[in-house]
Amino acid sequence: MLFRCTSSLSHNTLTFHTLQIIFPYALALAAVGLLESMMTATIIDDLTSTTSNKNQECKGQGIANIGTGLLGGMAGCAMIGQSMINIKSGGRSRLSTLFAGVALLIMILFLSDILKLIPMAALVAVMIMVSISTFSWDSIKNIKHHPLSSNIVMLATVAAVVTTHNLAIGVFIGVLLSALLFAHQISQCVVVQSTTANEQIYNVYGQIFFASADHFSSLFDLNDVAQHVKVDLTLAHFWDLTAITALDKVIIKLRAQGATTELIGMNEATAKMIDKFAVHDDPNLNQKLLASH
Repeated sequence: MLFRCTSSLSHNTLTFHTLQIIFPYALALAAVGLLESMMTATIIDDLTSTTSNKNQECKGQGIANIGTGLLGGMAGCAMIGQSMINIKSGGRSRLSTLFAGVALLIMILFLSDILKLIPMAALVAVMIMVSISTFSWDSIKNIKHHPLSSNIVMLATVAAVVTTHNLAIGVFIGVLLSALLFAHQISQCVVVQSTTANEQIYNVYGQIFFASADHFSSLFDLNDVAQHVKVDLTLAHFWDLTAITALDKVIIKLRAQGATTELIGMNEATAKMIDKFAVHDDPNLNQKLLASH
């Protein structure tokens, strides 16, 4: 009778509105679970001088969590603390983790009355010691020697986790800051101009994408243009449509000054991007491009 009620309730509440409520928590759990599993795998690999298949770990964790969710259980992931204790106790294979899981199941099912007698303070002390042994103390000692961007990401992530008590938010802020700082770091491009009698050569150095496209365009002298202009892209890479658009605008403006232009030294990826998306050789499209900016 109880099973029928539960099944009916689950059927009635399985609506899009219910999924909207569940999805943010499921996403946060998945992010935190994958993060902790990957960190645990990395730490164990370092301690045991072995390599693990991270994709296999993620797939296994996902399948197991789907199965336990269908049975009404809680989602789980790898545990850094338990893994550290396991390694320090001599465990080196998956058999040790299987034995730990079976032993934990036996204690929960048959020894719960005895486990209740263990003082909470003792468990807290164990976890504190695990935290102390797991924490990388060198990250504090060497903070003045590390790059400023790395320090910013580390401190912001820790502050977000401590403030919000939500590891998922800390991870999101850390990843976002890392992406922004990395984009800023590689957005520094350089264009070196050399001029002969009737020819100008622009040597482009760096990564050209949405963050560096405007700076790339500003480095070309459009007031003093030679009869023939070469743009050497040997040491440059164009990543996205914004970069290609910036290149189109430069070439179109150079040609408007009466110069003939030539692109040289493109790598294969850049050449494919230019062939597919560039419009500087199409009179109709390049007029539209200038009109839209």
